[in-house]
Amino acid sequence: MLHTSDFDFELPPELIASHPLSRRDASRMLVVDGTDIADKHIRDFLDYIRPGDVVVFNNSRVIPARFMADGHEITLHTAETDKIWWGLCKKFNKIPVGAELTLDDGTTVTVLAHDNDSGLKLQFNCDNVFDVLNAVGKMPLPPYMKREEQSDDRERYQTVYADPIGSMAAPTAGLHFTPELMSEIEARGAKIVKVTLHVGAGTWMPVKTEDLSQHKMHTEWCQITPQQADIINSAKRVIAVGTTSMRTLESAAIDAGIAGATGRVVPICRGTDIFITPGYKFRAVDVLLTNFHLPKSTLFMLVSAFAGLDNMRAAYAHAVDEKYRFFSYGDCCLLFKKDGE
Repeated sequence: MLHTSDFDFELPPELIASHPLSRRDASRMLVVDGTDIADKHIRDFLDYIRPGDVVVFNNSRVIPARFMADGHEITLHTAETDKIWWGLCKKFNKIPVGAELTLDDGTTVTVLAHDNDSGLKLQFNCDNVFDVLNAVGKMPLPPYMKREEQSDDRERYQTVYADPIGSMAAPTAGLHFTPELMSEIEARGAKIVKVTLHVGAGTWMPVKTEDLSQHKMHTEWCQITPQQADIINSAKRVIAVGTTSMRTLESAAIDAGIAGATGRVVPICRGTDIFITPGYKFRAVDVLLTNFHLPKSTLFMLVSAFAGLDNMRAAYAHAVDEKYRFFSYGDCCLLFKKDGE
């Protein structure tokens, strides 16, 4: 039985990317196919595209979800309604239920509840939460960047195809793509599908238990439309850009299995708390493009399930030796599904 410590690895702190490269398509790409490893660049992604492939992106748009309220820094992560959100906050238990907090623009929020996993349940006392966040919020850069938002983060911590608003973290594998690169994908005979998963705490919350079965995934909302499902089901291969795209696809594949459907996926419009660890049998995805992930994270567990734990350990050791850039603003890797998975 695997435990959380089995997914630990050493990472020199200087390899953590705290700023984006000058160009989106300048990133390196490590290709992992079984035990074979190759050093490439994101522009080489096109060489791996075949006619009949379907490349699936997550088009969720990041909101400026981090703001100050009466001296408390709060980061929103999950919406219950258009005006009621859950937000993470240090020492949240010291803020009483019923308290009214004031944001920098004078908007108030009312604390409705506490939760040890989700933080504060807040009601915004305003007409439009997103207007307020655009005025006072900051992009929710991951804590490991150890810096405040800068002017270019509003554009660079967002994919070029971002559309529906709702994520509190970027689907970072998509940050490498330019409009030109996406046009070239289609020119190679592949189709592009843009599904939606609003990235919340489920994607990036750390695993605090040694026993993987005790880890609770937060629910994140995702959608694949009927038309998109038809395109995905017609694919010779499905290439997921990012772990959030993969989790959406595999959630829809589980629904397909329950329904007895013959295709890879069925349409989906629901919350998902899918937690993919080694031993999971992939039903929808053949190839995955993803960034390098944190030690002992659910995302490193996911890629280990897909490409093999030993293969990923070797790949990450190679990436460290070759000084790849890690995490959200870092480089990426192209993973092929391990035989038998």
